[in-house]
Amino acid sequence: MRLFRLIPLYMALALGANAALAADIETLKPLREGTLKRLILHKEPKPKAAVEFQLEDDGGTATLADYKGKYVLVNFWATWCAPCRKEMPQIAELQEEFGGDKFEVVTLATGRNSPAGIKKFFDETGIDNLPRHQDPGSAVAREFGVIALPITVILDPNGDEIARLIGDAEWNSDSAKAIVGALVGGES
Repeated sequence: MRLFRLIPLYMALALGANAALAADIETLKPLREGTLKRLILHKEPKPKAAVEFQLEDDGGTATLADYKGKYVLVNFWATWCAPCRKEMPQIAELQEEFGGDKFEVVTLATGRNSPAGIKKFFDETGIDNLPRHQDPGSAVAREFGVIALPITVILDPNGDEIARLIGDAEWNSDSAKAIVGALVGGES
């Protein structure tokens, strides 16, 4: 009998959480300016399966579920991608300003990208604060429906996709910083 009393409470809490997320997403809409106008904000979070990718140097593996508890900006990119070369230093600025307990940038080199080529790319673009993770078989990219590069996805602290941007963007713009700042509660 007690279980039946808890079900309506659970449903109310779940609906309240979705309503709160919808309200939070609504507050992000007016912050989109310039290239960030193309940021698609989902009305409902989109759960994703935990698919393994390779960690940068040690050959180990991880999943995006390992980042639960913080907002994660996942950038799918490749060494041969010219727009990726342009935006990666800007994404590094976001990590520099907001990276910490509430926010992290995860870069996933998708498809055929050698570790040496990735290191060279990061060295040439002056990036030393982002991970050089790989998705060599594009398994994570397939899970996320990546159809072109670059694609950047924002995950909520539960690991669900809440936003996506196809193509490059000015990730060091005031608009991008306002969006990330709003997500993490204005803390940098």
